[in-house]
Amino acid sequence: MFPTSKVFSVLGMPIHVMSDYPKWLLESLKQGKGAHVVTLNAEMTMQAQQNPSLSKIIQNAELIIPDGAGIVMYLRWLCWQKVQRCPGIELAETLLQAIGLQQADKTVFFYGGANGVAAKAANYWQQKVPTLNIVGTHSGYHSAEEEQQLLQTIAELQPQVILVGLGVPRQELWIAQNRYLCPQAIWIGVGGSFDIWSGSKNRAPAWLANNNLEWLYRLYKEPWRWRRMLALPHFAVKAFVYRLTT
Repeated sequence: MFPTSKVFSVLGMPIHVMSDYPKWLLESLKQGKGAHVVTLNAEMTMQAQQNPSLSKIIQNAELIIPDGAGIVMYLRWLCWQKVQRCPGIELAETLLQAIGLQQADKTVFFYGGANGVAAKAANYWQQKVPTLNIVGTHSGYHSAEEEQQLLQTIAELQPQVILVGLGVPRQELWIAQNRYLCPQAIWIGVGGSFDIWSGSKNRAPAWLANNNLEWLYRLYKEPWRWRRMLALPHFAVKAFVYRLTT
């Protein structure tokens, strides 16, 4: 049986709360049920307020997890739900390890990142979990002709898990546009996870992540993100007002 979930609303965006997200995905794989997994954070939620296409994609996704600290705080303070943050990179890591150990017949495809990054990330995982069957990788930077070849390759390979690291909202839009190619696959937007797995970048120290301050480390390492980080206070104010008026 699938693990049960509760569905809450965060500024009109659905969020699924359950005890075991990886188990849900593994059950989906066993039953051949395709799914688009959205890793929702405050920045994506604010983008959805201004982007109807992104908003519709999130609304239609089969699984939306609480990736960001802002989402978790909203659920805890305004919905009185004790929720643990589920970072998309950790969900993907748990899923890849479980597939390699429990469902080695399932195949995986990595798409996204700068030239060579997805391949390096795949190599990292092949060394970590030798039984994991990664059937292909592709950079996120390419020509229109290469895009068509990529789509043809994915359609021919029919991987059961497709990780897409193009950043928000590009990865969500790309998945929604192309998931018909592999309707039984699990599609997950993993943001910069390939950079971490390839060794190009480092994650925040655990003590920061555990205290919902991973965003602060990212701002320290990439100060050009400061404009994007303005979404956090805007989200907090809008969420509070939204909750009072609904």
